[in-house]
Amino acid sequence: MIGGIGTTELIVIFALAVLLFGANKLPELARSMGTSIGEFKKAQKESERAVDRMADPDV
Repeated sequence: MIGGIGTTELIVIFALAVLLFGANKLPELARSMGTSIGEFKKAQKESERAVDRMADPDV
């Protein structure tokens, strides 16, 4: 069980995704979501570094 979501719920979510987006679109959708998450994490790290530089200009 992942954070309160069981196997049955995951199967239902996957089935709905296939019905909504189609089997051919799912890999493209997953790829774009992965890219978006990567960009978000990169921006988050950059902002944390900027805050650290503001707090301690010698770094």
